[in-house]
Amino acid sequence: MLRRSPLLLLLSLASLLLAGCYYSHPRHTDHWTGQREAAVDSEYFVQTHFYWTGYNFEAVDSLRLATQPPLTLGGNYEFGLADSVTVYHRDPLVVARVLFVPGDTVDSVWVKVARDQWTQGWVRESELLDRVVPDDPIAQFIYHFSDSRSLYFLPLFGLAIVCWLVQRARHKHLRMVHLRDIPSFYPTLLCLAVSGSAALYGSIQRFVPRTWVEYYFHPTLNPFEPHLPFIMALFIASVWFMVIAAVAVIDEIRRQPDLGDTIAYMASLAGVCIVLYLVFTITVPLYFGYLLLAAYWYWACRQYYVHRPSHLICGVCKRGIPARGQCPHCGAWNE
Repeated sequence: MLRRSPLLLLLSLASLLLAGCYYSHPRHTDHWTGQREAAVDSEYFVQTHFYWTGYNFEAVDSLRLATQPPLTLGGNYEFGLADSVTVYHRDPLVVARVLFVPGDTVDSVWVKVARDQWTQGWVRESELLDRVVPDDPIAQFIYHFSDSRSLYFLPLFGLAIVCWLVQRARHKHLRMVHLRDIPSFYPTLLCLAVSGSAALYGSIQRFVPRTWVEYYFHPTLNPFEPHLPFIMALFIASVWFMVIAAVAVIDEIRRQPDLGDTIAYMASLAGVCIVLYLVFTITVPLYFGYLLLAAYWYWACRQYYVHRPSHLICGVCKRGIPARGQCPHCGAWNE
């Protein structure tokens, strides 16, 4: 089975690349109505902006709303404090109406949102979307993670280096995925899953960015949703696979006898996963990342197969043995 693993993984990579490059783009036409302030074709607006009346947002910053419709603002479409109401951070908002205002050269789409029956008003769509997030925990996670992912990754990477240095001072040899691994394939599998998910994410951002925007407005954790494009379903499935592999890794690591070594190994594995995520999300949009991904998958599988640790331990000296029988280290017989 292990001999076939690199081939199976390379075949999976090929299907991943084909899925990432193929996408049926909708054909858009101009569905705006009229030349004055006018209503909007709801079907076209939903296809291109991914929300409509009744959609729920949550404010992430304060936002001023004009109490009067855009046509009454005097041509420059600016409004003062006396003609506005303000909503604040974490206020829930619902879209009440959408208008097309061709005379506004800044943003021709105006949206009416309401917090309650007393607090509602109009705002340009561009300003609205800069200060709100969809009222969904998945979309909010995407918003905060995408906005400040370096703030999460840099401390984790620094912690991984610190743990590695501490354990390096304690021991001459440290366990690390791909180099001196624990007796389990799960850490290698986790790294393959992280790199594959990162490549899929980079492919979506490069080839079909609007698919990611649509998912942001209508997120799901179910890869079998019928409305999902295939590449998004594949990406969600890869995330679930990555989570399952991470749980399996934690279950394997917790069985290690030395707590310090366990913490250092987990930190180094987290550091490797962070590097893999950053490398492939950056290089895949530049195309050569696909070749790099194929080379990495082959190298990772080969490293495990060539240097795979023994899953059997001598009952006397507690060292790894290649098979049942006499221990090559202490000579004890193991049944």
